[in-house]
Amino acid sequence: MMKVAFIGLGVMGYPMAGFLQKAGHEVVVYNRTTAKAVDWCKEYGGEHALSPASAAKNAAMVFCCVGNDDDLREVTVGKDGVLHTMKSDSILCDHTTASADVARELAGVCKTKSIGFLDAPVSGGQAGAENGVLTIMIGGEQETFDKVRPVLDAYARCAERIGDAGAGQLAKMVNQICIAGVVQGLAEGVHFAKQANLDVAKVIKVISKGAAQSWQMENRYQAMIENEYEFGFAIDWMRKDLGIALDEARNNQAKLPVTALVDQFYGDVQEMGGNRWDTSSLHARLTKKKAE
Repeated sequence: MMKVAFIGLGVMGYPMAGFLQKAGHEVVVYNRTTAKAVDWCKEYGGEHALSPASAAKNAAMVFCCVGNDDDLREVTVGKDGVLHTMKSDSILCDHTTASADVARELAGVCKTKSIGFLDAPVSGGQAGAENGVLTIMIGGEQETFDKVRPVLDAYARCAERIGDAGAGQLAKMVNQICIAGVVQGLAEGVHFAKQANLDVAKVIKVISKGAAQSWQMENRYQAMIENEYEFGFAIDWMRKDLGIALDEARNNQAKLPVTALVDQFYGDVQEMGGNRWDTSSLHARLTKKKAE
């Protein structure tokens, strides 16, 4: 067991840091809103710090899970960032869904300081974080991954090194590209079944046992049937992720016509007031349900 720091206690980071504490590590947390860090300590024990740099002092490993590239730079290389206090031979493991560019940038900075770096975005949503069954896609050196892998077991069902720095973020882009098309197809299927006056639950029960089966189908069809989307992975976050993927596609000449179209559909749902709705709310666009 070791001293670790966790930076960012959002809907994902809060339970992830909790699992590290439960695993027996000495965890120091930092969150922009201090009250949430205080609440975390009351729930799990551990300590909280008033800056990322303070949290990271003397930590063997530092984990981050913040909003975007700019947030990540702020808590790492910013004035009070963790890289100002992390010791040599420690490891920075970033769980933020960010660009591959910022991952490579941080890997370079860490290398000059003899600090290991992994870009390690996660998939599984809030439920996966709360149940400790996340999937983690990782970029970085094999030796660094080997050191961090046993610690990730605290909240990961699967953690796989994809390649060098940036590869984890690129794999997360693939994940979001695949999800976008699947959710849109499910939304259209459920909408069609409703319009055809079918028992949608029975239809899903049957087709989910065949080639149409998917995680999205099994976990999101009920929300579409009931037109209830006040939970889960918010559209604002998905559009951020898809924007990163579309930007990368422009750089590597990948053609993503369906992804670009679904991103526009999510924009339509935002205009309906559904910014914080779960991604399954693509169905709401078809039914013209608006946020109350």
